[in-house]
Amino acid sequence: MLVLVCYDVNTETRAGRRRLRRVAKVCESTGQRVQKSVFECRLDVAQFETLERQLLAEMDPATDCLRLYRIPETRGYQVVEHGAFRAVDFDGPLVL
Repeated sequence: MLVLVCYDVNTETRAGRRRLRRVAKVCESTGQRVQKSVFECRLDVAQFETLERQLLAEMDPATDCLRLYRIPETRGYQVVEHGAFRAVDFDGPLVL
């Protein structure tokens, strides 16, 4: 399934800036950044649950926000892109 991860971490304190870096690192290890705090990840259910646990361990629920959108492939989905960024097509051919 395609998972869209969106987060907003309060960076007014030094601890908040550290949390932001840790949350970004977890997301970067799992998917690709499509905007500053938005990532696209291709995951199965177990990977999704692991990612959710890792992110919740880094977040402060009193000041931060995390949204995970699960988009099942069985229903089909379409991503329309505008602007300079082009996402990697993980299902397409690998060209070196």
